[in-house]
Amino acid sequence: MFRSLKAVVIVLAAIVIAGGVVVRGINARIKAAAVVKQETLEMSVPDVAVIHPKRGSPKDEIALPGNIMAFIDSPIYARTSGYLKKWYADIGTHVKNGQLIAEIESPEVDQQLDQAQAQLETAKANLKLAEITAVRYEGLLKLEAIDKQSVDNAEGAVAADKATVASNEANVKHLAELVGFEKVYAPFDGVITARNTDIGALINAGAASAGTGTNAQEMFHISSVSKLRIFISVPQSYTADAVPGRPVDITLTEKPGRKFVGRIARNADAIDPSTRTLLTEVDIDNRTGELLPGAYAEVHLRITTDAAALIVPVEALIFRAQNMEVAVVREDDKVDLVHITIGRDYGTQVEVTSGITAQDQVIVNPPDSLRGGETVRVEPASKE
Repeated sequence: MFRSLKAVVIVLAAIVIAGGVVVRGINARIKAAAVVKQETLEMSVPDVAVIHPKRGSPKDEIALPGNIMAFIDSPIYARTSGYLKKWYADIGTHVKNGQLIAEIESPEVDQQLDQAQAQLETAKANLKLAEITAVRYEGLLKLEAIDKQSVDNAEGAVAADKATVASNEANVKHLAELVGFEKVYAPFDGVITARNTDIGALINAGAASAGTGTNAQEMFHISSVSKLRIFISVPQSYTADAVPGRPVDITLTEKPGRKFVGRIARNADAIDPSTRTLLTEVDIDNRTGELLPGAYAEVHLRITTDAAALIVPVEALIFRAQNMEVAVVREDDKVDLVHITIGRDYGTQVEVTSGITAQDQVIVNPPDSLRGGETVRVEPASKE
């Protein structure tokens, strides 16, 4: 019996030892899994470099790019078809309003006008005869030598012949106008910037020849250059200074040291949501002819604010479909995506006029997967 009890004790001890080994192994695995989970969570937190925006120097003006455009710019098409007989203005020719610049030969139209005038004379003769007949019939009716129906027929013939005369007169007027269009005149004072035809060339009237589908060719291009206009896009933060009547300075790279004075004529009175800018027109007097349409210019707009804008590197910008954004790290290491307004572009850096402060921690090179509210690990970037 003693031996039996001893054997039971040995078995129980072995079971306890084995259980301890199993429990220790399970605890070790649990601890290892917890460590792996913690390391995985730590690895999932992105490391980001941050900077503080720098303050730019205060400015009393901003330079905005613009293209010089003619105040009036128009193509000239023919209003009648035919062959070019002669042109009187080539590229660079300054013309006055109403000046003859080309002549077109339209023999078909001339013949149609002659035919229409002959038809008009025939209609007038028929009308005169109908009127004489009607008067005679009325006299015979008083003598009861003719019936009333014949008189009514005569009066109806007069009315019909009058309508025929009116129709022929309208046709003659129409064809006379087409013949008048054989001479092409300048629609306003300006300079011929293109001549796209030559003597003997076939000219098609209007936008397309009726029934042929042949597109009309632009004969000349004329621009009014005594006054020019420049369109610029003013950033939202400076729109208060883009008011009509305000003078601006205009510079061109090909004229170093020269400044031309223009004046804001009008603006769109609405911010473009895609660029956050205000479309503004600047007018400039060009009676001297020094400035050429199509040239690039810089418009210097004087600004009244003396607040310095913030400067951030372009690597910090996040381009969205709706707005431009930057990622800012708050005190709890959470990311906040902030909408910003861009001022001037310096190439590697841009000016931020609204949205952030100099104390904000702005992430440089934010990953594409970064989302608002996400936790990050901050690694300060080197100061520039």
